[in-house]
Amino acid sequence: MTDAPVALITGGGSGIGAAAARQLLDLGHRVTITGRDTDRLSGFADSVGRPGTLHTIAGDAADWDTVDGAVRDTVARFGRLDVVVANAGFGTHDSVIDGDPEGWRDMVLTNVLGPALLIRAAVAALRATKGRIVLVGSVAGFVHTPGNLYGATKWAMTGLAENTRRAVTEDGIGVTLIGPGRVETPFWNGDLPEGGLLTADQTAAAIVWAITQPVGVDVNTIVVRPKGQPV
Repeated sequence: MTDAPVALITGGGSGIGAAAARQLLDLGHRVTITGRDTDRLSGFADSVGRPGTLHTIAGDAADWDTVDGAVRDTVARFGRLDVVVANAGFGTHDSVIDGDPEGWRDMVLTNVLGPALLIRAAVAALRATKGRIVLVGSVAGFVHTPGNLYGATKWAMTGLAENTRRAVTEDGIGVTLIGPGRVETPFWNGDLPEGGLLTADQTAAAIVWAITQPVGVDVNTIVVRPKGQPV
């Protein structure tokens, strides 16, 4: 077990992050999940039987001390770090034309600064294991939606994935951007869009597939939509 791979997933208490954590635990990985909501973290831990291979850390994915501390704590607890998954994020579901700016700062910091902080905190540990950075973006980071600031944050993540890849690929670190379409998760606040939806498990399966590729294979971009989503 001491040689089992170790993953750290932000926003791991629910949705795609929790699904990825569950699948990796099932494969024998050791996993740290972080999130702001302690009840969600505790509920997920309960749902998988609170194994010794799971560690939970409450905190803000856009706070440097929290993110750096989570990486250090994970390495101290498990002895290594093989994968980080920048999954924490949310949308304000409004427009820069007539929306409410109140929530924009927190969204931009979580969706853009958060992944950058995770990369910065983890890169030294990932060099040691020749590990992988996974950024959970969105189809909205490839297809413009009128007035959508959330989409702009995901375009930023699309750029971050490639410029990070160029910076670390010679160190043996892989970088994968996952761009899901519509997914049935708490992201929608209960107001699900019409049409087909991916499940969190289906989206997480793409993350796990990228993580479990053979040594030397770097899968860079995966866009996954439900059938029937035209854009």
